[in-house]
Amino acid sequence: MLRVMSRRGDDRVTWDEQKVVTGDLEAIAAVKEAERIFAQERAKGATAFRVETGKPIQRIDQFDATAEQIVMVPRVVGG
Repeated sequence: MLRVMSRRGDDRVTWDEQKVVTGDLEAIAAVKEAERIFAQERAKGATAFRVETGKPIQRIDQFDATAEQIVMVPRVVGG
């Protein structure tokens, strides 16, 4: 799951990794959309974190379709 934090809460894109492996077109399209959103948000300065149950949260710079959850936090601009 890719979660992008925003003023509205969070937007989510989900996919089933097993279906991706078996070639399910809908699952593959969801991964491609998540990867596109990841790149778009990183270009805007967002920070991405890999969240796995029972493991410490890890900052990441590359999209990982095998992650249990990727949480993207937009850049905070002060003023």
